Formats: sequence, structure tokens, C-alpha cells
Amino acid sequence: MLAWRSFHQLRPGTNARAWLFRILFNAFYARGRKLRNAPEVIPLTGGIPVAPSFDEATEVSQALDRLHVEHRTVLLLGVVEGFTCGEMADILSVPIGTVMSRMSRARQAMRTQLAAAVAGVECAGKENS
Repeated sequence: MLAWRSFHQLRPGTNARAWLFRILFNAFYARGRKLRNAPEVIPLTGGIPVAPSFDEATEVSQALDRLHVEHRTVLLLGVVEGFTCGEMADILSVPIGTVMSRMSRARQAMRTQLAAAVAGVECAGKENS
């Protein structure tokens, strides 16, 4: 709805997809400011067996959640949405070098977190044996 209302501001010859994502990010940040004071949600834990593929997806999701919002943003825009560094720079209104360094740091942080999660699982498996 926000994009529809602002359609008159879309300049001919610009990347419409990047323009839409800029609107999306602005709405995301506005919602984050509103939810900052919301109560914390505590996940329920139980003895329900879960398939390994779901566990892996959960680990990746949790690792993404632990990333700084700037790193998570470039990782999702580049890897999931398939934007180029130049397009991400336009969407985020930052220099392309900033996008590239954030992407590098985000990938390294994900590697570190997922390696720690795997090491934790292996250690727990050895203790139970």
C-alpha cells in the first residue's frame, strides 16, 4: 500500500525493484521502532522429536537472528533475493564498499556461529555416549 501511494515518486529509468525494497526497509525499520518496547517472547521447549532438516533450518534461522541487523540485511538481500552489490548499495543508501564489507563480515559471522553450533552438538553427543 505504501508503494502504491508513493508511485508518483518513482522516477522513470530507475530500478523499480530496488525502489520497492527501499520502501519495504523503511516500513521494516518503522515497525521495529514501534516493537522495541514489546514484551519478549519466550519460546516453548518440549520433548517433541524434530526431523534433522528442521533442526538445521532452525540453527540457520537462529544464527541469522543473532547477526547485527546491517549484516543480516545485506546477507538476505544478496543471497536470498539475489541483488547485486550495486543494487544493494542503492537500496540501503550506502556506498558499494560498505555493502561488500558487510557481506564479508556477515558470511564470516554465520560461519563462526554455525561452526560453534555444530561443535556444541558434537560435544553434547560425546557426553551422552
